[in-house]
Amino acid sequence: MSRSDPLIATARRVLTQNYRQQPVVMSRGVGCRLYDVDDREFLDMTAGLAVCVLGHAHPALAAAIAAQAGRLLHTSNLYYIEAQIRLAEALVARGFPGRVFFCNSGAEANEAALKLARRHAQVIRGEPERLEIVAFERSFHGRTVGALSVTGQAKYREGFGPLWGPVRFLPFGDLAAARAAIGPRTCAVILEVIQAEGGIHAAPEGFLAGLRDAATQVGALLIVDEVQTGMGRTGRFWAHAFEGARPDVVTIAKGLAGGVPIGAMIASEEVAEAFSPGVHASTFGGNPFACAAALAVLETIDAEGLVARAAETGAHLRDGLDRIARRRAICREVRGRGLLLGLALDREAMPVVER
Repeated sequence: MSRSDPLIATARRVLTQNYRQQPVVMSRGVGCRLYDVDDREFLDMTAGLAVCVLGHAHPALAAAIAAQAGRLLHTSNLYYIEAQIRLAEALVARGFPGRVFFCNSGAEANEAALKLARRHAQVIRGEPERLEIVAFERSFHGRTVGALSVTGQAKYREGFGPLWGPVRFLPFGDLAAARAAIGPRTCAVILEVIQAEGGIHAAPEGFLAGLRDAATQVGALLIVDEVQTGMGRTGRFWAHAFEGARPDVVTIAKGLAGGVPIGAMIASEEVAEAFSPGVHASTFGGNPFACAAALAVLETIDAEGLVARAAETGAHLRDGLDRIARRRAICREVRGRGLLLGLALDREAMPVVER
């Protein structure tokens, strides 16, 4: 009997059964390789769902985590935190000036963005009737009630209603529909520049800029969810930078600390005024441990030129996928940018993934 068998049996007895898990118990990793408790080797093709941007057991990240754990794991946001200040400075220096709120995940970052948008409309602008959020079909913004409410896939929302609202879902990429829908009751527009979980659908050229103009005209905020597209994965640090349209709010998480849970919302100076002391908080958000890990990730991305590397290796991967698509009748097209790529099939993908 393998070492995995009793562990899997215990997991099936004591854990909620809300994941479809492969019968593998991972134990360690090095670079892009994973090893299970039976010491079988696997090529890691998911990177912890776009999290492990430096791979596994990267020495710089491991050293930073160990050093910080030996100094200070957690205080609270009742005090200033050195690593948090340095991390916020490093993020706004990467092309999105503003103010940073730290939390623990992408869903929490999007929750913070939605709360900020509502409060900005009601408190800063004095427009309590400005409540509607415009979101897009096929989108994914997280599993909390607020984030789920703006996720444009019914399969995730079923059985959890009534959800937060009002929310209006529009076809992704249809600028005419967006311009018609965005109006004086629109509080914010939220989107991913590339819909990752929704099937690797990139926004058509001009879509983001058009949304920026439409939101500005009516006084709504533009929120860009960079939880999967940020951290250089597309070949630039922010995916919205390809079009040059500046959002009011950006959210980021996943790869920010290379596997240590962290999320962040960055808002422009004017919009950030809506968060005054006491209106929103996070016990663990931006604690010394998570921020030290994130700083190590950002420093390593710079030192190793990984944003440019994502563009280079993404082009290589796309070329290979294009060749596969030409040879295989079931393949329709390759979609995405940089290292955020998908191979679209003419049938359900799960049986292919399982094989």
